[in-house]
Amino acid sequence: MERGEVDHLVFYCHTSLGKCIYLIVYIDDIVITGNDAAIICPLTKHLFNHFETKDLGCLKYFFGIEVAQSNEGIVISKRGYALDILKETCMIECRPVDSPMDPNQKLMAEWGEPFNDLERYRRLVGKLIYLIITRLDISFAVGVVSQFMQAPHIDQ
Repeated sequence: MERGEVDHLVFYCHTSLGKCIYLIVYIDDIVITGNDAAIICPLTKHLFNHFETKDLGCLKYFFGIEVAQSNEGIVISKRGYALDILKETCMIECRPVDSPMDPNQKLMAEWGEPFNDLERYRRLVGKLIYLIITRLDISFAVGVVSQFMQAPHIDQ
């Protein structure tokens, strides 16, 4: 069992003979999944008997991640989270591009006008870092902008 001290997260994984069970607890949300119903059923009954819990059915949303399940598999996305970022930055009407930044463009730390809202910049970069979980295609660009967290400048 692993416990995250800062974010109040508990993760438990049990594996045996090709069977696995995952239990994730975050504050008052619990996700139980795996490929061994013979253990999952008694575990959920135990939780129902000892704690005030509700079974909300198949996982649809957890930790800002949308989950879509079908016979073909599971798809996770952060579409709503990404749309919130676009709204916050007034970029909701912008057209999509194949690459969020030119990999050959060199950015310099002291070039351009200083960005006056450091807290907003840092919060946005933090949101983008969390978005990388489901959008690996933006990881290079996010890595670049995260290098300027101390003193971001507006490129003129």
